[in-house]
Amino acid sequence: QVQLVESGGGLVQAGGSLRLSCAASGRTFSGYPMGWFRQPPGKEREWVAGITWSGGRTYYADPVKGRFTITRDNTKNMVYLQMNSLKPEDTAVYYCAAPRNIYSNPSRADEYDYWGQGTQVTVSS
Repeated sequence: QVQLVESGGGLVQAGGSLRLSCAASGRTFSGYPMGWFRQPPGKEREWVAGITWSGGRTYYADPVKGRFTITRDNTKNMVYLQMNSLKPEDTAVYYCAAPRNIYSNPSRADEYDYWGQGTQVTVSS
């Protein structure tokens, strides 16, 4: 059983930054890709970013390219999402996610099977 616990959300003004963290447990962390999703108020959950098991390749949704950075620390079983130049439209519940398969493509939203409880990010204008 995979457990994912997010932290680091909060209220920030437009243009500000936040760093989200995700602690993973329950299986060998380093062999799997990881990702971040978000669900804005009244909207569907959407994929935001993904990272390969080694951290060597990263992928981003167009709305966050150049502003968000996903990283991981396999020695600590942690995944991070650094969010800069935040906009009000970034307001959402952010979820850490993991796939079932080590060969999953971290840029494909439909290949994620495990989710954390989410952390709220609110960006004020």
